[in-house]
Amino acid sequence: MQISQILDKVHAGDIALPEFQRGYVWTRDQVRGFFLSLYRGYPIGGFLTWDTKAEAADARGGTTGKDGTIQLLLDGQQRVTTLYGVTRGEPPRFFEGNPTALKGLHFHLESETFEFYAPAKMKDNAHWIDVTRLFQQGLGPYFPVLTALADGDTELQSTYFDRLNRLHQIRDRAVHIDEVTGEDKTIDVVVDIFNRVNSGGTKLSKGDLTLAAICAAWPDARPTMNKALDTWSAQGFDFKLDWLLRNVNAVLTGEAEFAKLAHVQVADFRSALQGAIDGLAYLLNALGGRLGLDHGRVLNGKGAFPVMSRLLHHQGGAFPDAATRDRLFYWHIHSFLWGRHTGATETALNQDLHAVDEGGVDQLISVLRRSRGQLVVTADDFTGSSMGSRFYPLLYMLTRVRAAQDLGSGVPLRNNLLGRLNSLQVHHVFPKARLYAQGYSRPDVNAVANFCFLTQDTNLRIGAKNPADYLEEVEARMPGALVSQWIPLDRDLWQLDNYPEFLAARRELLAAAANDFLTELLDGPSRVALPEANGAGLPSVTVVSDVSTDDEEVPGLQELLATLDAAGLARPEIDSEVADPATGRQIIVAAAYWPMGLQNESDAAIVLAPEPTNGEQSALEAGGFRVFHSTASLRHYVDKTLAAQA
Repeated sequence: MQISQILDKVHAGDIALPEFQRGYVWTRDQVRGFFLSLYRGYPIGGFLTWDTKAEAADARGGTTGKDGTIQLLLDGQQRVTTLYGVTRGEPPRFFEGNPTALKGLHFHLESETFEFYAPAKMKDNAHWIDVTRLFQQGLGPYFPVLTALADGDTELQSTYFDRLNRLHQIRDRAVHIDEVTGEDKTIDVVVDIFNRVNSGGTKLSKGDLTLAAICAAWPDARPTMNKALDTWSAQGFDFKLDWLLRNVNAVLTGEAEFAKLAHVQVADFRSALQGAIDGLAYLLNALGGRLGLDHGRVLNGKGAFPVMSRLLHHQGGAFPDAATRDRLFYWHIHSFLWGRHTGATETALNQDLHAVDEGGVDQLISVLRRSRGQLVVTADDFTGSSMGSRFYPLLYMLTRVRAAQDLGSGVPLRNNLLGRLNSLQVHHVFPKARLYAQGYSRPDVNAVANFCFLTQDTNLRIGAKNPADYLEEVEARMPGALVSQWIPLDRDLWQLDNYPEFLAARRELLAAAANDFLTELLDGPSRVALPEANGAGLPSVTVVSDVSTDDEEVPGLQELLATLDAAGLARPEIDSEVADPATGRQIIVAAAYWPMGLQNESDAAIVLAPEPTNGEQSALEAGGFRVFHSTASLRHYVDKTLAAQA
């Protein structure tokens, strides 16, 4: 197909840019180099499109008004955009980027070079030809110019004309287009084709491609979804488009694979999207009101939400009774504690979605029992460390639902906390400074069993006091406060030398409290009625201030994060669980974790783990993670990445 024909298709909207594609990123140097290659007849590669249905199709840039099919450009965006922008004098309607990169390209008749307009060099110099003007007006207006420049030299005039004609004929050059079309070209196949063709650039997910097809038929799909995501983000919950799309898929089809959305009608998708958004808002309110899970840091098990969305769909958008709600939350807690939806996501999701359809929440629990065995929390389960541990949200939940008391004021931490210093904070029962002075490692210091929650004011007052001193003061002044926080009352365990024994004793108390509450959820009767989904129940408190991984614990990390921010690279998840991609079992809690690499491009996941055990290191390597043990070694990798981009 000729380049001019491709550009006509772009203008008519028959070729469009899917929403997952990044914006225009070429520099002026790349534009010059591309046109020089075209002028010299060098290979410039072909293009790849995917034929998908279009009902009054729209992709990025506006409505085409066409029915039937539309070709979504999978590979060749930068080249097509450059050709369109330079030859037509304006970028295509799907353009997102800096338009100056496409304006002012000139060709020199003598040197046969391309440069962008520079007044000092080009003004009143007829040897510089405006490339855009040439394509828009043709060769005719240039005959007098070429004659004047040749000054009677017919051979030179012919040379100039040949060069200008060769440039103008770029639009007639034939290029190859590979079209991905046919019923056998499923989303899985197209994603694989795209990622193989585009191996050096941004990777494409199944969700990206599915949403691209949906947006071609319904342009408001992505804005509607982003609006919901922005609303939840303002409430402290950060979700991704793929996650919301997965919930819509569950509501609409009862299946996990995105391919199931390939043939749905726009009206059905629109209805399912609104149902999923309403159901998710209801679930978030219910989880906060019943369990106190009121912000993103403690909302684990996001992968289980499509299952809960499906159950709500069957129930007309609301729980029929408190027992159903509590039993579902019993299932949800156990599913995230044991990594039910962390590994092979679609396999586990399909099992659970089918269970919901067959027998509701009771069947869900039965499937989980068969998969996991006995659903019991043990003391050993609380041996994890850091806020990324799966049992950190469980500790927070117990604090809220069991009305643990602040160790300074005695106020139950389930209540609203008002005032500048009344936000909840994570407190180390045995202060970090004292434990590091004793030679304990970072995982030991940040053990979940060493955490409790206090108001900021109380946390500041306690500071780095010796636990044997301040715990004695708390018990004397407010009997019962320590017990409410599952802190053992054996004074010997409050001594710094007995820190390991303290952790072991507190893990036993936490496990007993967890099992007691989980049994209550399972067997009822519920102590909390349903209205919490509409605003009652446990009130939200100010979001817990994160315990940052500072330079004392991981030297150089904060400086490295600043470098990443300045370079526009991805921010990591701090103190984050890293799970085995196949089994979903937790491997380690990393100091920093980039699940999609430094550029959020589905690259190899990067893990910063300063002190992994031999077993953790082996598991990370087997899982395909790129592991760094210091910020110095990671910085070297970052510098190489930045140099490769330059």
